[in-house]
Order: sequence, then structure tokens, then C-alpha cells
Amino acid sequence: MPSSSDGAAGAGDDFASRVLAVVESIPPGRVMTYGDVAATLGSRASRMVGQVMAYYGAAVPWWRVVRASGHPPANHEHIALQHYRAEGTPLLGGGDRPYRVDLAAARHDAV
Repeated sequence: MPSSSDGAAGAGDDFASRVLAVVESIPPGRVMTYGDVAATLGSRASRMVGQVMAYYGAAVPWWRVVRASGHPPANHEHIALQHYRAEGTPLLGGGDRPYRVDLAAARHDAV
């Protein structure tokens, strides 16, 4: 998803470093929403989590952070699907409909 490949090294900012640490802790086959990541940090800044992921998230498992609907990061659906299948992440839909992650089955509680 992210354009930067330097990961946490380029983040510098404490919030960004904390976001990346939470994302790194999500186990294979599980996901968190942008809001879940923010809440784990005691914040409501889900859009800021998205910005951190866009700029610094290339070195972490970015596909494990999804939209509140369960849809993967925008414009990265195809590559994310490969990761989900490899990790056995529970999915809904597909075929003629866009797929999404089954949040009821795959949501990770980092607390």
C-alpha cells in the first residue's frame, strides 16, 4: 500500500512509530480497522492512521489494516487478496462482487 519503503526508520514521529508497532503486532490471518489501530493508541484519529500507513507502512503488514467495512486499502485490493489467501484470512463476497474481510471472524483485539 504505502509508497515509502523505509518503514519505521522514516517515521520519526511518536504517533507514527506507535501505529507501525501496532500493525506489526497483528497476527497473520487477522486484521484491524484503521479505527481499531487508533483506539489501541487511545486516539480517535483513524484518518491519521491511514496517513501513517500511506507514508511509512510499506515495511509492515499493511494488508492487515482494513477499512471499517472490511474492504482492503483502496487501490491495493489485488495484492492484498494474495496476502489474505496466503494467510488464510476469512473473507466474504468475491466473484462478481468486491470481496471484503470477515471482520467478525478476523478482527484482532490488540488490548
